[in-house]
Amino acid sequence: MILTLYIIILVYFLAGGITFYFISKRKTKEEAHHNRVKFISYFIIINALFFSIAFQPVIFKISGWIIVVTGFYEFVHLFVRSGYKQKRFFLVSVFIYALFASGFLVFTGIEKEKILFTFIILSVFDSFSQIAGQLLGKHKLAPVTSPHKTWEGAAGGLTVSLITAVLIKELTGMGAGPALLLATGIVLWALLGDLTASFYKRRYNVKDYSRLIPGHGGVLDRFDSLIAGGAWITLLGFFGF
Repeated sequence: MILTLYIIILVYFLAGGITFYFISKRKTKEEAHHNRVKFISYFIIINALFFSIAFQPVIFKISGWIIVVTGFYEFVHLFVRSGYKQKRFFLVSVFIYALFASGFLVFTGIEKEKILFTFIILSVFDSFSQIAGQLLGKHKLAPVTSPHKTWEGAAGGLTVSLITAVLIKELTGMGAGPALLLATGIVLWALLGDLTASFYKRRYNVKDYSRLIPGHGGVLDRFDSLIAGGAWITLLGFFGF
């Protein structure tokens, strides 16, 4: 099953790489270079996390702590850099982040099959929403909070995620219907996490949380959807999932 999952990931990456190649032909040299760097960084991140989940779950759990702690640092850093402005907003945001982060940390310790299903659905949604958005995007999803996201991109990412959920439903032990519902919930929470993280940084007038990850920005720029999606699975766990 692990080999099958990895083949699916490689096929998606190949399709995404070819698509981004043709998209980059319409971009400036600077934009095309940024897309290449982003694609390579993403490939390395996805492979590292996939193999840690599949073969060394303790490494994924450690990675989860690194993501949460570094993300919190980025969170606080924006507040400090602003001159400690909007203190009430910051405190509320920290509380919300703590809830999501706590859920995500619990998620890193559950059965690896559930983690893999969630991780793959999130990765597929993130990749193909960007591809669909660049190819078809016309209508802004959240113009102020996240100006690059479009309804067409979200719909494209959701569609491929649902197809993937059917292909890998054995990981959940569910039939196609429940797996589709589960994947839909994961995608919606991922989108919620992404928009929430974007809203926070817009309030502090920055584009990225940091420049730690080439082509992506900060840890929260890259892993906000994973934190939120993982928290959603943890929440479901309290209700017997």
